[in-house]
Amino acid sequence: MDGGLFVLVWLVLTVVFLIIQRTERVKKRGVMFVMLLFAVPLAWFINLRGAWGGAVVALIAAVVMNWLFWVLVGRYNPVGSSDNIRVLGMDD
Repeated sequence: MDGGLFVLVWLVLTVVFLIIQRTERVKKRGVMFVMLLFAVPLAWFINLRGAWGGAVVALIAAVVMNWLFWVLVGRYNPVGSSDNIRVLGMDD
């Protein structure tokens, strides 16, 4: 298993899962579609290298890291809604 490839795949998958995790419910389907655009070239690259074993290990590591983030931070700080955002102007 190539260490550099493992770190690259782990980092990309961790960021993709984190973005999906911290997206509000209304926008989640669109964000998943956009993140799929990252997954297709990544799968092509992994297939080109023939490193599916390392990719599976990186996938498991990314899922574990995102689960830990959700347990330690995400449960106590839920994703807000864009309807609740109030912009303060000069008159406020």
